[in-house]
Amino acid sequence: MIAPEPKPTVKLTGHDGNAFSIMGRVKRALLNAGADKEYTDQYIGEATSGDYNNLLSVSMRYANIE
Repeated sequence: MIAPEPKPTVKLTGHDGNAFSIMGRVKRALLNAGADKEYTDQYIGEATSGDYNNLLSVSMRYANIE
């Protein structure tokens, strides 16, 4: 599993707050920053394992959110 270095920055303000939109933006940023599929699959698994607040919390662990 390859994690991106450094963590990518994802701007969410001013964009759709839909959960799928957020996951897509973060996943795309992770891949663009050098993460592999296994790492992004782990992100998606953790992000979808709870409610909307969990999604935001997990996203903030994987990326710098603006």
